[in-house]
Amino acid sequence: MPLMPIRFQADYDFNHRIIRAVRTCVPAIDFQTAHRAQLIGLPDREVLSVAAFEGRILVSHDVTTMPSHFAAFITQQNSPGVLLIPQSLSISRAVEDLVIIWSASEPEEYANTITWLPL
Repeated sequence: MPLMPIRFQADYDFNHRIIRAVRTCVPAIDFQTAHRAQLIGLPDREVLSVAAFEGRILVSHDVTTMPSHFAAFITQQNSPGVLLIPQSLSISRAVEDLVIIWSASEPEEYANTITWLPL
């Protein structure tokens, strides 16, 4: 049985240039924008809930509050995981790491965990 590929969900403040570059680099990657998922203005808990419901790893620049909201979230519900990317990380490095994660990992490896980039 073929395995399901990793699918990404961008947080509301995530850099759109990274999303575009990832999609350009590997068009097969499913990377949903916050606008498409209607996440604009939602609190972190609801953003995590939407990503979990859709089976998407949340990709966020919110290194300040997301870790604590994620820790509280996974005490009550499973999550496909969160990737935290500091805004100081270059776009090219963020794209490279996201493509590596997508191409060399299984979704289960990130379940209920936070992964900090760079790798």
